[in-house]
Amino acid sequence: MEWLILTAAAGLAGFVDAIVGGGGLILVPALFATFPAAHPATLLGTNKSASVWGTAAATWRYARRVDLPWRALLPAVGVCLLGAWAGAWLVTRVRPDALRLALPVVLLAVLLYTLARKDLGRHHRPRFSGRAEAWAACAVGGGIGLYDGFFGPGTGSFLVFAFVRWLGYDFLRASAAAKLLNTTSNVAAVALFAAKGHVWWHYGVAMALANVVGSLLGTRLALRHGAGFVRGVFLLVVTVLIAKTAWDAWGTVGGH
Repeated sequence: MEWLILTAAAGLAGFVDAIVGGGGLILVPALFATFPAAHPATLLGTNKSASVWGTAAATWRYARRVDLPWRALLPAVGVCLLGAWAGAWLVTRVRPDALRLALPVVLLAVLLYTLARKDLGRHHRPRFSGRAEAWAACAVGGGIGLYDGFFGPGTGSFLVFAFVRWLGYDFLRASAAAKLLNTTSNVAAVALFAAKGHVWWHYGVAMALANVVGSLLGTRLALRHGAGFVRGVFLLVVTVLIAKTAWDAWGTVGGH
């Protein structure tokens, strides 16, 4: 039964995550519900060991069909990797409690801004080119990579929003670029968790296969229906993220 629950959750997580991010909303709670007595780091590491393959598969699929500015994104990959490692180190020194409380408010601002700007992300109108685009992409990769290593929830949505709002991408290209950087931060996280012995590989392999299948299906749907569809899924995922992070933050406060 455990295998069935986790593979189903991994497949659904890969499907959602490939479109706009947010797969952790599905797979992480499934792991914690299935193994309530396990060490949280082990469950998070096992989640990453599966999701990294799904994001990699989505990146590969998008790269074949979507025209991406590789000269800007490849430097951003390196910066994102460094940011994720720095964030993972920082969380060993500083507790992210204040960030946990602020996150629902930030996500709500993202949701309201996107709703208010009806044309946001519907058309691809890059604001930068050449080195300026590379610097902007590096800033996104470094900043959100740091956040992903330090805390994590909503990383995919923040990446998509940053590429849409700041760099002027449409939602489809923003999702493709976000998958590339998210794969990088996932690789950094898996390496860290694995080095500490916090990955259950026997579950991770089966979950990874399901995650890849779900990811390829989600990518296919996004490519078929375009930026407008991705925008709609983005709004739905951010709304769920607001509810989830607000519940977690207020529950923590109430628990104290």
